[in-house]
Amino acid sequence: MFRFGNPEYLWLFIAMPLLLAVYIYLNIRKRKAVQKMGILSTLKMMMPELSLKRSYLKFWLVFATLCTGIFMIARPQFGTKVETVEKEGIELVIAMDVSNSMLTKDVSPDRLSRAKQILSRLIDVRSNDKVALIVFAGEAYVQMPLTSDTQSAKIFLNTIDPSLVPIQGTAIGEAIRLGVSSFSSDKDVSKAMVIITDGEDHEGDATGAAAEAANVGVMVNVLGIGSPDGSPVPALEYGSNFMTDNEGNVVVSRLNEQMGMDIAQNGKGFYVRADNSNTAIRALETQLDELETGKSTSLSYSEYDEKFPFLAWVMLFILLIEILVYDKKNRLFRNVRLFK
Repeated sequence: MFRFGNPEYLWLFIAMPLLLAVYIYLNIRKRKAVQKMGILSTLKMMMPELSLKRSYLKFWLVFATLCTGIFMIARPQFGTKVETVEKEGIELVIAMDVSNSMLTKDVSPDRLSRAKQILSRLIDVRSNDKVALIVFAGEAYVQMPLTSDTQSAKIFLNTIDPSLVPIQGTAIGEAIRLGVSSFSSDKDVSKAMVIITDGEDHEGDATGAAAEAANVGVMVNVLGIGSPDGSPVPALEYGSNFMTDNEGNVVVSRLNEQMGMDIAQNGKGFYVRADNSNTAIRALETQLDELETGKSTSLSYSEYDEKFPFLAWVMLFILLIEILVYDKKNRLFRNVRLFK
């Protein structure tokens, strides 16, 4: 497995075409300046030891040295050892509401963005768990199946927005049932769901689905996002500030806390409301820490060999050649015509 330890330095390659363009421009100016002194072929005869090709070669050696140096500071690395890593954690399915009401700004910066912040931290602290992501609105979809690669979970998390589920609504019951089917068949590890939603206009028998999940050993927790007082729902259409109903009234979305409590109670989990503080995430971490963990294995590249020392030697070799190449012909090798 190959990677760069500091890939941000690869952006320096953007400057290399500019350097080449400056060199070509300066050579054109130099050639015009020389032509003012006389005919170029005559001037060459007057300076038999001058070799333009040597100066070109010296530039390309310096250019190659700079390119090699960029690769060197970017720290190329090769994974040399693949090992089986044993982790001890739980299986966690996160179901996120992506209905339009999640764009409401009664928490900062908005419900959906705040939910992503909370779940990103949750994934960080649950690095030993297997995690799956589900998105739901009027329907529920598996965004990422159960995996121990928590970094991939964070990548998927960043792509979540209301456009993933075109049908509007809040199908929490469907999301719970889909979540239950996403767990593995391993009976030695605890299983938990975290549903993050504003709970508005929920469809189906969500409490019944939570009870079914609890009966098969899945604890259902609910993280309410928003405020009971609510706030207008931003409009997705261009030119509108807020969504309106058929009578032209501004649609106000309010957090349905009672629904969240009922689902958590039937799912033998707990309910907590998320605000702009970290209280909710700490409470959720404490709840999940109480679950019995199980062991799981995964492959990991555990060691990386630094390859920049090799590139440093290459740079030194190229620079040494550049130093040994004179701008004019060496009298000791006058008859050796490598450069005419």
